[in-house]
Amino acid sequence: MDFNYQGKVAVITGSSKGIGRETAEQMVKLGAKVLLVARGEDALKKAAEEISAHGDVAYIVQDITEKNAAEKIVERAVEKFGRLDVLVNNAGSSFAKSFEDIDIPDWEDDIDLKVMSAVKMSKAALPYLKENGGAILNLTAVMGKTPQANSLPTTVSRSAGLALTKAMSKDLGKYNIRVNAVCIGLIRSNQIEKRWKNQAPDLSWEEYSEKSAGNIPLGRIGDTAEAANVITFLCSDLASYVSGTAVNIDGGSGHAW
Repeated sequence: MDFNYQGKVAVITGSSKGIGRETAEQMVKLGAKVLLVARGEDALKKAAEEISAHGDVAYIVQDITEKNAAEKIVERAVEKFGRLDVLVNNAGSSFAKSFEDIDIPDWEDDIDLKVMSAVKMSKAALPYLKENGGAILNLTAVMGKTPQANSLPTTVSRSAGLALTKAMSKDLGKYNIRVNAVCIGLIRSNQIEKRWKNQAPDLSWEEYSEKSAGNIPLGRIGDTAEAANVITFLCSDLASYVSGTAVNIDGGSGHAW
């Protein structure tokens, strides 16, 4: 199968660690040139150095919530690589409380990071994506489809991300720009690994994963590579007729399609 990443350029936010980093490495291995974006320089530089063993990669240290950050990121990608074909809006955080426990500034910060940053990045990338067609991928969460108690404001931001994805796909299809989303469930992360080492250091990762699976039908926590596999596919030419959809990466635990 030909993913046709050769000569393509991708920007991936939140790509110093986790799913963003793994996605960047997969795309580079398939021939893409990737600009990594994150706030922490040490982790970002390390990721770029490691991924560069497989191909062409650059990075920019940038908080995407800052003024004009999106324009700076896109300009850096185009200056370095000459074009832009793929945008992965991955930057985010996990912040969840009950409605009465959340202050208004927390709402504003969460929406700014998870919704408005995707809007600003997509707007900045649009002139370049229109040149050759391309793909925008928004990372959201399974709970965005079925919000639970004590899940605010993150589930509201993630639900907005789903609506944004669908609406953008309708507007940008005429430029051959595909817009999709993935809804992340329980996936291995630095936070989960710390919990594992603190709570059950005597267990192997596989044992801890199975023990912590809870209501996940596949019976384990997902791996970052499994999430990156889906993202890499959706942004590739193999998914050339897929747009406006949101794919669950959750081991079957979600309660919505």
